[in-house]
Amino acid sequence: MTAPIPIATITCGARTLELGPRTLIMGIVNVTPDSFSDGGHFFSRERAVAQAIQLVEEGADILDIGGESTRPFSDAVSESEELDRVLPVIEGLSSRVSVPISIDTTKASVARQAVAAGATLINDVSALRMDPQMAATAAQCRVPLILMHMKGTPKTMQVDPVYEDLIADIKAFLANAVHMAVKAGVDRSAIILDPGIGFGKTIHHNLKIIRNLGRFHDLHAPLLIGPSRKMFIRQLLKKPGAKEMDPLGTEVARGTQAAVAAAAMQGVHMVRVHDVARTRITLAIVNAITSGVIP
Repeated sequence: MTAPIPIATITCGARTLELGPRTLIMGIVNVTPDSFSDGGHFFSRERAVAQAIQLVEEGADILDIGGESTRPFSDAVSESEELDRVLPVIEGLSSRVSVPISIDTTKASVARQAVAAGATLINDVSALRMDPQMAATAAQCRVPLILMHMKGTPKTMQVDPVYEDLIADIKAFLANAVHMAVKAGVDRSAIILDPGIGFGKTIHHNLKIIRNLGRFHDLHAPLLIGPSRKMFIRQLLKKPGAKEMDPLGTEVARGTQAAVAAAAMQGVHMVRVHDVARTRITLAIVNAITSGVIP
């Protein structure tokens, strides 16, 4: 049974996104040397800009530009290094693409300068916990804010994550993050929530989150989910005794699309993925089935 999808409208600069009639696609551009699935592939400005433009051509509704890896056990990078990575890419894209650009960062200063360079949305995987100025920055910049659940930090999140009540705990965390953002001046209607697949969760946690995405709708915010190439997919597909699966492999790509389809069937508003072309095909069919939206 599919979950009803609440309709929402998000304003990103001069562009307005309608969330609900169909599941939107956020295309990932990692300007990093060490992201788990594509680290180093788009580390230069030219390659990152070219990749982003290709993702738009393939159907991305939003581009998410990040300069700091959040893979499990990763180390943070300095503010200056992160700025050096993302600002040239955002500046190179702002006049060349017709879709909103999101800055994936936990640092308020990076978010502020990225918005000045052309980004119109902030994606904070720490949900305001790593920089106390982030909420005020989003409010001052007047851009939508994505708040994601993560247990701990990227360095520690996969060290035996335990929950008293998984869904209730995540919902309470996100509700508190929303409260902090609104208190700082962020427009309540400009907040998007992400339950944080793979961020401080076991394989069973991730599967339970996807099965229960409909339970997050009573937080009254659009939902984003990022299952793309995540470890739980590789764990499910890995044959006993086989070596670790390549995140860029065909089987992992197919597994990602299964997770995307399941999430869309549960009423998620947006999926964050590396492979936009395959995702567009998956969602064209799922959206036609669930809501009659025919491309």
